[in-house]
Amino acid sequence: MQVKDLKKFKLSDKPGVYFFKRGKNILYIGKATSLRDRTKSYFSKDLIATRGPMILDMVVQSDKVDWQETDSVLEALILEAELIKKHQPKYNVKEKDDKSWNYVCITKEEIPKVIIVRGKNLQSTPWRRSKTYGPYTNGLQLKEALRIIRKIFPFLDEKSKNNYEFYRQIKLVPENEDYLKNIKNIRLFFEGKKKKILKDLEKEMKMLAKTQKFERANDVKRQIFALQHIHDVSLIKNDLLEPIAYSLEPSRIEAYDIAHMSGKNMVGVMTVIENGELAKKEYKKFIVRTQSGANDTGALEEILSRRFRHLEWGMPNLVVVDGNIAQRNVAKRVLNRYQFKIPIVGVIKDDKHKAKAIEGDEKIIKKYKKQILLANSEAHRFAIKFYRQKSRKNVFVN
Repeated sequence: MQVKDLKKFKLSDKPGVYFFKRGKNILYIGKATSLRDRTKSYFSKDLIATRGPMILDMVVQSDKVDWQETDSVLEALILEAELIKKHQPKYNVKEKDDKSWNYVCITKEEIPKVIIVRGKNLQSTPWRRSKTYGPYTNGLQLKEALRIIRKIFPFLDEKSKNNYEFYRQIKLVPENEDYLKNIKNIRLFFEGKKKKILKDLEKEMKMLAKTQKFERANDVKRQIFALQHIHDVSLIKNDLLEPIAYSLEPSRIEAYDIAHMSGKNMVGVMTVIENGELAKKEYKKFIVRTQSGANDTGALEEILSRRFRHLEWGMPNLVVVDGNIAQRNVAKRVLNRYQFKIPIVGVIKDDKHKAKAIEGDEKIIKKYKKQILLANSEAHRFAIKFYRQKSRKNVFVN
């Protein structure tokens, strides 16, 4: 399909979920703030650089785009997850292993909690008996979505533990009966039944007013208003950034480091943070083969060149290197060679190997400083560990 083909589908400018299809077969499902703008972004000239070869293949294979409008981006996020779970589109499933996706779980307890659980932990105790919703591919957006929902229907989360009384006192959760109603409404919301929630709340508000429970009726009225005017500006911001994979919204950060002793047993590593969490299964080790002597920049160029031949590993939204302008220039040179437009930051260390500065795009550094430093320190730890393993092995062999 080509960009000119989009016009005949007359896509809406409203939030919703879109479907790239080949005939009746759904290839890919996504969400959008503007259905028209989002789908158009798949036809940019740098698609392979921004979204990777797999998404490019999906666009080429598709011959139709369908969509379903929603009242808000929040509802689009939830609908997208339910539809991916239902249809298991080829390119959604290929894009990421569902074990690394996030799910919302409502625990089966006397006082239920609403928590986020990784797919790989779903079958473990105590989550097996929980009511689950998902998968959600973007952990940061899911956390923001729950923050929005929590303002409408307060709930306890995994950090609350057993401090129900404390949370009740600060009015995070209402009295027990009302709390269970909140949980019921959260379930309905994740099932896409907002209309039923509104109908039930309006009925409850009238009954409360009739029995002169005006304070509680006012609370319900506020819930109705909040549900009808969902304030999801933060989700809209994130959603607008998402079509350009290498934006200020990095869902995958890769950090690189080199380790050696005076040029001997030189190794390099790649560590990964996905959606704000360490993704240790994505880590990679490299034995440096082309460099002799303590040439850190040469070693970095080698491992970056080898890494970016492996598009099947997925593509980072941000690259973190250990070093100053020299290391950043090496990274830029490699990425330019492969025609990838990915921002790069460099972490500069003091003589005790502690971070003293970060160089690169100031907006990215300001917003993602913690993740950058975590990725960098994890790369240093992993590189030292790999170097020691290799050194011990070589000593044993000799």
